[in-house]
Amino acid sequence: MGDARFSTSFKKEELGMFTTNMKLLVLAWSASMMVGCGTVTTVMREDAATVRALKADKTYCQSVPRIYSGVTYNLCVLHGPPSTGSSLALNSVPWTFIDVPLSGVMDTLLLPYTVYRQSTDGSIDLR
Repeated sequence: MGDARFSTSFKKEELGMFTTNMKLLVLAWSASMMVGCGTVTTVMREDAATVRALKADKTYCQSVPRIYSGVTYNLCVLHGPPSTGSSLALNSVPWTFIDVPLSGVMDTLLLPYTVYRQSTDGSIDLR
């Protein structure tokens, strides 16, 4: 009987650890989706959404390669006329500057997929 109680308490602790690990995994996934905004826009959404977003920013870019597309997206946002509207900023630093290194990390993690997409679909044409 002593073994049964030990086994039951062990299972409860194991379940608690599993729940905690799942919460951390969901939190990490959510954070990665929010920080890699350029990457999320170019890799996880359809091409038309990327084209619309960059045209709304009046970028001078004509295409976005799929390899490191999140970083390229952010650079294309910067490569346009100055924005007169209020944009998202953290301590007066525009979000685009903050997102470039974060998108670089996400783009690196997604590199095998984006290399495949570049070879099959080519760049995202903005014209």
